[in-house]
Amino acid sequence: MKILISADMEGATAVTCPADVLPGTPQWQRCREMFMSDVNAAIAGFFDGGADEVLVNEAHWNMRNLLLEELDERATMLTGKHKALSMVEGVQRGDVDGVAFVGYHTGAGTEGVLAHTYMPNTITGVWVGGQRASEGLLNSLVVAEYGVPVVLVTGDDRTCEDAKGYAPAARSVAVKDCVSRYAAVCRPPARTAPAIRRAAREATVLAVRHEPARGGSFEVEVEFDAEHLVTNSTCVPGVERSGERRVSFRAASMYEGIRCFKAVTTMASAAMEEEYG
Repeated sequence: MKILISADMEGATAVTCPADVLPGTPQWQRCREMFMSDVNAAIAGFFDGGADEVLVNEAHWNMRNLLLEELDERATMLTGKHKALSMVEGVQRGDVDGVAFVGYHTGAGTEGVLAHTYMPNTITGVWVGGQRASEGLLNSLVVAEYGVPVVLVTGDDRTCEDAKGYAPAARSVAVKDCVSRYAAVCRPPARTAPAIRRAAREATVLAVRHEPARGGSFEVEVEFDAEHLVTNSTCVPGVERSGERRVSFRAASMYEGIRCFKAVTTMASAAMEEEYG
């Protein structure tokens, strides 16, 4: 049994503000240890439950945040940027039985600690087929096309609630309770690590590949906080203006959809000015 852990940082234990997750800050350095604690707890739990292999895919910011020298030695880690499937890179290899979303968060425009979708700000909402989408939902649609279930989700309480919509059978662990986008009631690592390990152990029974989802057609809409970002985003073939601050595109699969979405965010980022966005 092989488990892929997609490890993001905003939903990690103790993380509540931008400085906690921005590489290079003292707070980021401190929170890396608690991020490691969450990931190692999940790894241990999956091996407790009978997993033979665990691959951790770094999914936060520059995708170089976890400390390899502190990783559970039974696991391996995929680190660095420029990966075809970004946050769920590795699922396409055909040997993954279950996926865990560790340190995840809610989507842009919703309640939750450091809520966003791919870009830390600027995007105010993403919809797939009219349903507001978090990174969890987007990535769950991608892995479904490879017949791989989401078996574990960790993050704040809002993230766990969001997961019920796209992975209702998955085990979930709330490491903190959202008060606002930049505040939470946090549980210490001494409590969150055992909870994550226990949930991961229980989640291994869900790691059973199923028939890949096929034949989907996905209408994706993205809303920005400024109109000029629409102009730049529509340079991506197939992306059209759908409102004053919105673009939309249609994809035959979520493999294509997530790649087009990445292109849209790249073009939007290129159009932003440092002070005015």
